[in-house]
Formats: sequence, structure tokens, C-alpha cells
Amino acid sequence: MKILIVGARGFVARNLIATLENIITKKDKSFQLSKTLSIYKYSRNMGVSKLREFCRDCDFIFYLSGVNRTERVEEFEEGNVSLLRVIIEELSYQHNFCPIVYASSTQASMDNEYGKSKRRGEELLNKYSREKNALIYIYRLTNIFGKWSKPNYNSVVATFCYNIAQGLPIKIDAPNRKLRLIYIDDVVEEFIRLLEKKERTVDNPIYIKNVYEITLKELADLIYELKECGPNRQLPDIKEKSFNQRLYSMYLTYVPKEQLKYPLTMNLDERGSFTEIFRMDKGGQISVNIAKPGVVKGEHWHHTKHEKFVVVSGKGVVRLRKIDDNEILNFHVSGKQLEVIDIPAGYTHSIENEGTDDLVTLMWANERFRIEKPDTYFLKVDDEKED
Repeated sequence: MKILIVGARGFVARNLIATLENIITKKDKSFQLSKTLSIYKYSRNMGVSKLREFCRDCDFIFYLSGVNRTERVEEFEEGNVSLLRVIIEELSYQHNFCPIVYASSTQASMDNEYGKSKRRGEELLNKYSREKNALIYIYRLTNIFGKWSKPNYNSVVATFCYNIAQGLPIKIDAPNRKLRLIYIDDVVEEFIRLLEKKERTVDNPIYIKNVYEITLKELADLIYELKECGPNRQLPDIKEKSFNQRLYSMYLTYVPKEQLKYPLTMNLDERGSFTEIFRMDKGGQISVNIAKPGVVKGEHWHHTKHEKFVVVSGKGVVRLRKIDDNEILNFHVSGKQLEVIDIPAGYTHSIENEGTDDLVTLMWANERFRIEKPDTYFLKVDDEKED
């Protein structure tokens, strides 16, 4: 299948092309497409003759070209309608009635120049579909956010992310205005699914179903919080496919490159070190513990806090004892075989380096360490409980 992407340098197109190329090279196996794919990438600077050439040979078209903002009203027509008209003319001449996906906008129902140009594109396609029985998909998209979106152009999310990451001011004229946002990966996934669809009937226009709603002020406040996550070692709530998760992924793409690296505070002594890596409001805390050869660390227990230990380098032994029992559990661990040791609440525990190199242990706790209430009580594992 030969896929023509019109507007190949745009935000949506770049994400679509990247995914299609991963499918073609079999790096992405999440899409089970039965056809072999190839891509024709078209941008307006390539000229109309090249567009006609692609139209003669393609099997599927994504029309993602568009002008969102311009000082010349005529450019709305040129970017949103004129190229589409060329495509329809050439497809009709060649009797190539391949499916067309048209990236329209929810503003097509509005009375502004951009919206009216998108509506004319829709009308042009609907007429073509009726006359030629051609399959078309008209997507009315709104406020797409995600990586590679251009700041200070047509995306308030990209503008806020870029300016806040760069330490620049942002302007909010209507803080309570509610945004309806869709994520780029949802758009790309739906577009790719169309390559295998066989239905001839389509209920146009089509809307992406997964929509996030947030006010401008809430959006700005959230991005300012995300900015502090790195230096504070605090991870936001990043439940899979949540708005926080996706916004944080986008935000990091605008962080200045010199700020992508930041130091951690290592608590050092003669035994080794303990370093807190990340804290999470809803996920606890991740730390790394380094013990020198022969050193025993720990020897304490918790009321509520439970932990998971994973030795990633060196060899040692994790010892556990229920505080009201004398039985000691010994778990020998090594970076050569990664294993998880669960440390239940109410068990005093220790970890000893039995090797000649540093023992490096990744540790997760179900709650963040709070100095005012550490929930940590010294008790040696090998102290026998008195009856």
C-alpha cells in the first residue's frame, strides 16, 4: 500500500510518519497490518506537478496540510482548499478513487476565516465522494497536544510548555476558559487503523473520542508543577494514558538541553551511600543503596511502610525477622540474577554485602520518607525476642 501524506512537515504528519516508518521497519509490532507499506511525503514547496505524480500512484491519502494562522487571508484558501482541489482533480482524471483522510477542525462550524476554509474543504470532499463513490474520512480535530507541536503558533499547550520550561512569561486572558484536548498518539493510532478498514459507509464528520478537559489556569498551574518535578525528585501522577502522563511526556521535550541533567543528593558515610531518586504522590519512593564490602545496613522495621529490594550489582544477603518471632529468613541475592525481595511491615530487616565489590540495591517504598514521621525503628535482626 502506497500512502500519500500531504503536509508532511507538519506536527500531525511528523508523528504519523514516525509511526508508519516504525511499522515498515518492524520496530513497532502493535499494529497488525496485512499490507506492505510505503510512504510518499509531500510538502507544498515540492510543487503541484509532484503532487499529481503521487496521486497517480497512491492507494491511500492523508491530507494533513493546513494553515492555522496567517496575516494573509488568502493563505487559508491556499493551504486548506487549493491543494485538496488539485488532488481531487488528479484522482478523478486517473480514476484512482482511493480513500482520503481529511484533517479538518472543530472550527469548521465557526464563522472565522480559518473555519470557513476548512468547511469549504469538507464540502469539496463530500461532493467528490457523492459523485465518485469515493471513501472519505473527515476528522474534525481540536487542540491536539504532544511532542513536536510548534509553540507560539496554534497550540496553547505547546506555548505554555515551551515558555514555562524556558523560564519565559505566559499570558492568560481567560483563566476559566475550558479547553478540550486530544493527544497526538490517539490521533495517529486511529488514522493507522483506517488502513485496514473495509466499510464503505462513514458517518462524517468524525471526532476523536478520548478528550481531556481542563481550564487555562489549571493547565498553567499543572505545567508549573511539572517543572519542579525534576529538581525536587518528585514524579507526578503518571497513570497510563492519563492527562498528567501525556502532558509530562510533552513538557520534557521543551526543557532546555542543559537542564535534562541534574544532580541527586548522595548521603555518604564509611558504609557506602543512600540516594533518594524519585518520590511519587501516589507511588511511594525509589532509592538506590550502596553498601561497601562487609557492611551491614538496615537493622530496622516499619509499622506501615513496606519495601521491595532488587540487587543490581554485587552479592549479598537480605535477612528478615518478624519482630515477635525468632525465625530469621536469609535470602542470598546477586546482580547476576535479578530478584525482588519483599520486605513486609512488622519485619526487621538488614542487607549485608558478602562480596568484594560494592553492593548496589534498588529500593522501592510504598510511601515517601518523612523526617517528621519516618516510621523506622532500630532492631537488630539477630537479636532474639524474649519470651
